[in-house]
Order: sequence, then structure tokens, then C-alpha cells
Amino acid sequence: MNTPTDLKVTKRDGRLEAIDLDKIHRVVTWAAEGLENVSVSQVELKSHIQFYNGIRTDDIHETIIKAAADLISEDTPDYQYLAARLAIFHLRKIAYGEYEPPHLYDHVKKLTDAGKYDRHILEDYSREEFDELNAYIDHERDMSFSYAAVKQLEGKYLVQNRVTRQIYETPQFLYVLVAMCLFSKYPKETRLGYVKRFYDAVSTFKVSLPTPIMSGVRTPTRQFSSCVLIECDDSLDSINATTSAIVKYVSQRAGIGINAGRIRGLDSEIRGGEARHTGCIPFFKMFQAAVKSCSQGGVRGGAATLFYPLWHIEAESLLVLKNNRGVEDNRIRQLDYGVQINRLLYTRLIKGGNITLFSPNEVPGLYEAFFADQDEFERLYTKYEQDPNIRKRIIPAADLFSTLMQERAGTGRIYIQNVDHCNTHSPFDPSVAPVHQSNLCMEIALPTKPLDNINDPDGEIALCTLSAFNLGALNSLDELEGLADLTVRALDALLDYQGYPVEAARTSTMGRRSLGIGVINYAYYLAKNGVRYSDGSALGLTHRTFEAMQYYLLKASVNLAKEYGACPLFNQTVYSQGKLPIDTYKKDLDTVCNEPLRYDWESLRADIVKYGLRNSTLTALMPSETSSQIANATNGIEPPRGLVTVKASKDGILKQVVPEFETLKNAYETLWQLPGNEGYLKLVGVMQKFVDQAISANTAYDPGKFEGNKVSMKQMLKDLLTAYKYGVKTLYYHNTRDGADDTQADIQDDGCAGGACKI
Repeated sequence: MNTPTDLKVTKRDGRLEAIDLDKIHRVVTWAAEGLENVSVSQVELKSHIQFYNGIRTDDIHETIIKAAADLISEDTPDYQYLAARLAIFHLRKIAYGEYEPPHLYDHVKKLTDAGKYDRHILEDYSREEFDELNAYIDHERDMSFSYAAVKQLEGKYLVQNRVTRQIYETPQFLYVLVAMCLFSKYPKETRLGYVKRFYDAVSTFKVSLPTPIMSGVRTPTRQFSSCVLIECDDSLDSINATTSAIVKYVSQRAGIGINAGRIRGLDSEIRGGEARHTGCIPFFKMFQAAVKSCSQGGVRGGAATLFYPLWHIEAESLLVLKNNRGVEDNRIRQLDYGVQINRLLYTRLIKGGNITLFSPNEVPGLYEAFFADQDEFERLYTKYEQDPNIRKRIIPAADLFSTLMQERAGTGRIYIQNVDHCNTHSPFDPSVAPVHQSNLCMEIALPTKPLDNINDPDGEIALCTLSAFNLGALNSLDELEGLADLTVRALDALLDYQGYPVEAARTSTMGRRSLGIGVINYAYYLAKNGVRYSDGSALGLTHRTFEAMQYYLLKASVNLAKEYGACPLFNQTVYSQGKLPIDTYKKDLDTVCNEPLRYDWESLRADIVKYGLRNSTLTALMPSETSSQIANATNGIEPPRGLVTVKASKDGILKQVVPEFETLKNAYETLWQLPGNEGYLKLVGVMQKFVDQAISANTAYDPGKFEGNKVSMKQMLKDLLTAYKYGVKTLYYHNTRDGADDTQADIQDDGCAGGACKI
């Protein structure tokens, strides 16, 4: 067998030459500089074992990177930075043929000529502006990435040929070009200031961007909204229009929410009894085929959550659609499902009553009242229950809710939408703009209207454009004021910058200008402030943080309204009536957290009434699974599964270490250390007090904590009712500890990102 010094390597041009171990040693030594508890010799030893005669130079780089990444552990967390630096070195060689990046102008011109970048960048900015920005870019910021971050950038965000895997850019160019695109229409005397500030915010991880923006802005593709909400009516024309809209948006990187709750039930009359309806399932299968027909620009696979009310006459069949039992004819497993519930249905459960199931088309006004008016819904519902001429099914509420929770536990992906909270604690006036659905990841709550055809001028497809503040990067809540102004300006500009494949989406977006700004790194934020999820100690901090966030975002949107005018449909919001989130939250929360308000809400209220808001919504808490990895942050509001987590994505297995592991490892509360969901749900309720849309909130269960190693139905229902009691609008994943290594966690995409939605 050859020793390493006997090996020949294959150069890029095909020539063979002797391996240069000194060169490898210099690169690894450079990557290890300033890092603790890393060994250059360990990386080299692990690499040399995998070398072989004729190995390509690219493969040598990748072998060394993998050797360093394999050494990441709780005892040696800094290997994540050593591996990242090696990966950045390799990435620059691939993109530029050398380590030093080119001049920004030369780079943009080359990639514009190659059709990779949008030509407007060269047309909108002068050579002098390119020179100024080139001098401002700090390529050394590439060295602050973790290994997981670099791999996510390579896999999802950097412009590349996804067939050959040729990558054309590096991260700092990504960040500055996104900023240049978003502020390109600002006045020339101010725009470079905004470009620089936004570049700094995203490249130092104070602001996190979702997948569609990171991967799309600067390219010829012009659709960057993470979340698309499409409502279907009870007609073939609407079903076909919905299917067409799904395909258009899946192909452009968006996650889809489909509201199909209006579709009539099995055996309903068609054309006055001329035919019997085939029910929901065949049409749901159409939607599944549409979702899976395209990959999202090669960045991620198509995904959707489909919504229907728990009182739908086919509910028993719909609840089991994701179940592994059954046959293909009665299962639709590649969609996720959002089950819609309200006060009356919960009351029937609590009182041991029955739930009556109806076909929506046979109970006039009931479907609309379910969202718009809870008292009217209860009146109509009880009226139709007593009408012997209306077809119905009567089921004990406990049985129906038990089936719901069994399927939620068994699949993890049957979600909950509390439709009354989505409308009573909402920016929108439910009498004119009710919220009928959520999105893929359960954090968006926007009005929609069904399409009768793909060009329907009266339809409304809701889009939401996402971003997130990195709580862990804040030194003071006062920083949120500047970050809020910057982020609202950038995302609002994006609404005008992007294209709209379906006119109903343009109409809605231009009318409402909805944004969804959330957070990442909440678990780290709690740890570094010495508070915990489970014991109530984080309630005050959470209240202060989310109050500041919503206040400053509203203030930023008022300021933008002063400059550009309020959004055209501002009069459909309760803000126009002088109502704020602090007026409509679930008052049960006051028994949990009595933290006082700390900001001048009354002056803000007066300004909103006087000037309006540029954006109907401003906040939504998304999962941000992949985008949080870019900032080496804990994802969204979730506790980590372990201090070092192993996350699986289509790009392989990645190890991620929680921030400040060495100093804070005892301050973190990991997922399975939580005694239950109650402490977490109370925190979500406090967040929801201020968040104007919804929150991707998860529940988690460790069977080992229950008798017979089986999670009790009583506990799952108790948690469901607790979430409702504290005003939580939506519940996303149901996680069950499976006995595997706690560090294992699957990655869900942002975008819902994603992000990732997940952002």
C-alpha cells in the first residue's frame, strides 16, 4: 500500500503530480488559528487514511473538511469553525479559482453576462457605487460561519448550477447583493447608507433572511415570498384554479397553505341531485399531485398544509389521511393537515357533549360564521343540529378529539388552528376580512378569497414575506428600533421588487402589504439571561422582548406610511379603528404573567389612527430551521434537542453546537429536559399577546414519563386546552421522543420557509 508521500494527485487539468503534504499542512494550520482544543495533526491523520492514488485535488479538500467536521463534539466544539474555514477556502477556489474574491463589479458583470444575476443591478448602480460597496464588504466575515452554516449556504442559498454543482459566489457577495436589490429604488443620496446598514445586519447575523430571499434575490427569478395561502371554493372551476396556482407557486420556492374546507362532503347532491358528489378525497389528491409536481427551484421539495374544519361531515375520514394504515385510495400522505377548531367545539369536549358534522354546502352561513362571528356560528350550529331535514353525523366530542390527537401523535404532522383566536386577536376586521386558514408552517394568519379561475380579479391569494431578528445577537432591546426600521423598509421594498405569477396574489399583496418578522436563537437568549422554559422564570423577559419587538415594528410601519402612504386596505384592519394587540389578547394570560407594559402605546395608537400603517401585519414566529443554522443560532423559539445536534438534510449529516457552549452549557434547557409542555405553552401565549399573526408552536412528549411508556390521551388533550386557554392560535409539530440519541433531529425546510417556512 502507498504511504501518503508516494501518492499522486490529479490536478484540475488532468495532470498527475506528487501530493504536497506541506501545502495541506499550511492550510489546516491556517484554519486552526485562534481556535481552542483542535489538533491539526488529528485532522491530517484522519484525512490521510482516506487518501488514495490519483485522488483529485477537489476530493482532497473535501476529505480534509469532512475529517475536521467528524471531530465536532461537546468536548471539541471548535472543530465546527475549523471545518467551516476549510470549507470557505474550498468554496472560494471553486467559485473564483483562487482564495481572494474578485472586485464586486467584475463579479456582478461576469455573472450577469452568464445569466445568473438580474441585469438591473448593473443598470441601477454606478461604477462609483460598486467601488464604494466593494471597499465596504468584509470578506473576513466568512470566517465566522460554523460548518453547518457553510454547508447550508452551499446546498440552498449560493447561486449555482444545481446539475453540475458549480457554485459561482461566496456569502458576502450574497448579502451585499440582496441589500443592493432591495434598496435599488431608494433615492441615490440615501440608498448606499441603507445598503450598508442592511448588509451589516444580515452578515453579522442580527437579522436572518428566509430561503426564498437568500437563494432568489439577485437572480432573474422574482418571487421571494415564503408563504402562499390559497383558498378553494366548492366548484370545479375553483378547484382547477387552485391547482394551477399551487403549481405556479411551488415552482417558485414558496410553501403552500391550501384551504379546502368549503368542498362539500361525500354523497352531497350535485346539480340538484343529478349526481352524487365524490367527496373531498379525490380533490385533495389533485392538490397533492400539484404540490409534488415541481421542486422549489432545486432548493427544496414542494410542500403544503391543507386546512378543513373539525365539523366537516367527512372529518373521520380526513383525520386519518396521513395514517400509515389503510390503502392508497383512502390515504393522502404527502400533504400535512391543519384541523380547524373553535370555542364551541372545545366546549362540547369539556362538557362531554357531542359534535355534529355537516357538509358545508348544506348549512347556509355556517362556514362563514365559523371564522367571522363566534356567536352567530353557535346560533346557526345549534339551529342546524335541531333541523331534521339537514344531513348530519353525530359523534361524541371525546371520540372525535381522541382520533385527532391520536393521528397528531402518530404522524407528528396534523396541526391545529384555533380559528376564533385567529380572528378575534387579529389585525383584520373579521366582518370584512376574516382569516380562513394558515400556511405550511402554521405561523401566517391572513385573509384569503377563493379563485373562480386563475385570472379571477376578485380572488385573493395571501402572500407573506418573512425575516427574523436574532435575539441572541442583541445587546439591548433598544437595538430593535433600528433593526425594525431597516427590516420593515427592506421587506416592504421587496413587495414592489418581486413579481406575481398570479394576479390574485398581486392584488392581495399590494392591498395589504403583509410582513411576518419573527425571531431566532430564543433558547440561547434564555440561557444567556439565566432563565428557563419550564419554571416561569422566562415569562417577564419574554413579555418585555416581544412587547419591544411589536412596538418598534409598528412604529417603523407608521414611519413608512408617513413617507409612502398607508397600505390601501388599511381600513380593513382593526388598527384603523384604534385597536392594538394589547387590547384583544386572551385575558387568561394575566394570571400567568402580570408584567406591565413599558412602551408608549397610546402615542403609537394615535399615530396609527392618524397616518395608518404601511403593512397590515408585521410579526409571525416561523420555525426557521435552516436559516437559523446560517447564524449558528438555535432555531426559532424552540429548545434544542441537545447541546450538539445532528441534523439530517438532503446535503448530508451536519453537527451543530449551541452558541456559547463552553460557558452556558449548564444554562440551556434542552427539549427532553422539559417536564412537560405547560411552561413552554405559557411562553407562547405571552408571545402571542403581541404577535399579530400566529406562531409555529410545537408540543413534545417523552413516553418514558408516562405509565406503560405510553403518552396519555388525557395529557395531550390537557395541553391542547391549555394552548387554547392562553390564546395560542396554532400548533405545529407533535414531537415524540423515540429513544434514539437526543442529538438527532431532522431538518425541516424554511418556508414554509423556512424558512423553514421555514425561514
